[in-house]
Amino acid sequence: MSELDRYLEAAERDNTRRSYRTALAHYELVWGGLLPSSGESVARYLACYAESLSTNTLRHRLAALARWHRQNGFSDPTKTELVRQVFKGIRALHPNPEKQAVPLQLQQLEAAVGWLESQAAAAQAAGQRGRYRRSRRDRALILLGFWRAFRSDELCRLRVELIQARAGEGMELFLPQSKADRENLGVTYKAPALQRLCPVQAYLDWLEAAPSHEGPVFRAINRWGQVKASALHPNSVIPILRQALQGAGVDVQGISSHSLRRGFATWATRNGWNQKALMEYVGWRDAKSALRYIEAAPVFPLSAEGGVPAADAAQT
Repeated sequence: MSELDRYLEAAERDNTRRSYRTALAHYELVWGGLLPSSGESVARYLACYAESLSTNTLRHRLAALARWHRQNGFSDPTKTELVRQVFKGIRALHPNPEKQAVPLQLQQLEAAVGWLESQAAAAQAAGQRGRYRRSRRDRALILLGFWRAFRSDELCRLRVELIQARAGEGMELFLPQSKADRENLGVTYKAPALQRLCPVQAYLDWLEAAPSHEGPVFRAINRWGQVKASALHPNSVIPILRQALQGAGVDVQGISSHSLRRGFATWATRNGWNQKALMEYVGWRDAKSALRYIEAAPVFPLSAEGGVPAADAAQT
C-alpha cells in the first residue's frame, strides 16, 4: 500500500467502509442493479424494498450509492427529482417509529455496580483472578460509559497512555477519533471524581487489577484471567451491561449500549443542566441530536442523597 493509499484509508472509518460495501453489494448482487446507475433504477430499487427495509436503511443505501458515483466521477442519481419523490412517498406510506434505547436510571446503575463489586469481593476471596478482573473491568466500563456518555466504540477506543487520572480529583481522556470528530482532530474529555459511583476510582481499580502502561483500556480476559492485547469489540459492551443488570435483578428489556448515553443525558436534564451545557459536555453539535437522547418523562426519582450533585458534575 502506498503512502497516498494509507492516508486515504485512514480518512474513513472501517465501519463506514464496511457498511457502504454491504449496501453496494445488496444493490448489485441481491437486487441486480448496475453501476453506474440511473435515477430511474435507484427509484425502482427503493420501491422494491420499501416494505421490507426501514427508511433509515434505505437512506443509508442512497448514501452509499451517492458516494460511489461521486468517487468515480459520475453524476449522482440519488439527487434526481424522481428519487426524491419516491423516497418521500415511502416515508408517507411506511412510517417507521424511531427505536430508542431505554435510558439507564441511576438506581439501575447503582444496582449493577453493586453487583459487580460483590462479584469482585467474592472472586478475590476465592482466588479467581479472571472473575475478579472482569468485575473490575466491567465496573469501570459501565461507570465511565455513563458519566461520560460515551458510545460503545468510543469506550473500546480509549487508550491507557492517553488518559490522566487522579483519585479524588478527576480524569482527562484524549480520544483521537470519534463519530462526532469528523476531522479526526481528537477530543479531550473530562470525567468527574464523585463520592458515589465514581468513574475515576473504578478506572484506577481496574488498572490496579490488570496493570498496563499503554494499549486499549478495555480488553478481553480469558478464563485464566489473562488480559488480551487487543481492545474489546464495541458489540461486547451490550452483553457486559446486560449481564451486570441481570445479576442485580434489573429488567434488561430495551437496554442497549446507548442506554448509558441516554441515561446520562436524561439524568443531567433532570438535574438542571441546560441544553448548551449538556451539548458541550457530551459533544453534540446540534440540538436535534441532543433531544433524541433525552427522556421526556421524569424517570429518575431524585432525592437529597440520590445521584451526584449537578453542580459537581457541571464543573468537569
